[in-house]
Amino acid sequence: MNLKIQLTWAFFTSLLSAISFGAIAFLVTDHKVVQFDKVIISFVQGLETPPLTSIMKFFTFIGGGVPVVVVTLIILFFLYKVLHHRSELILFLSVVIGSVILNETLKLIFKRARPVLHRIIDANGFSFPSGHSMAAFSLYGVVAFLLWRHIATALGRSILIIISIIMIMTIGISRIYLGVHYPSDVLGGFLASGSWLAISIWYYQRYQERRYEEDMRGRG
Repeated sequence: MNLKIQLTWAFFTSLLSAISFGAIAFLVTDHKVVQFDKVIISFVQGLETPPLTSIMKFFTFIGGGVPVVVVTLIILFFLYKVLHHRSELILFLSVVIGSVILNETLKLIFKRARPVLHRIIDANGFSFPSGHSMAAFSLYGVVAFLLWRHIATALGRSILIIISIIMIMTIGISRIYLGVHYPSDVLGGFLASGSWLAISIWYYQRYQERRYEEDMRGRG
């Protein structure tokens, strides 16, 4: 894909995600997502079985805390030692750390209480947007972007995207299933991280383009 098209796509994806997040945030603060949340919670929690609960607890576990740190360190090692791409390492760190900071900031702004009905596990802090959803979208989204560039086959790229989507969606749904987030929290988390990820990729691509142009001028 042409670099200018990539830049345009990334910019408008970030803008659209930010606008959509703003719309969700407005509906949340104005209490106009109550019915939306109720319908989805009823459906998701209506699927409850002991085996499914174990699966959802597993995905919630790997979607936060120590597992995320471990995955992050493994990817950092891979980028630095195996691929020797330091600029990609900076992009990765910026997306992951920036997502955490953004999530904490948004939670303090909106201060939405967590749902209290049928909570399967305990969780502290504010509810909107979902931290697990933001972390999953940022982590697996940026990993998909970075690895895509190093996978030559269409099959390999398709598998990468499918795995990334499964991880992101399942971690988000697990938060609804376990009763610690509203669906609008999860959706808001995806949109907030989508905006941050896309603008980070836009900036990274712009940086790469300028560095290439400078190298060409230097050789000329």
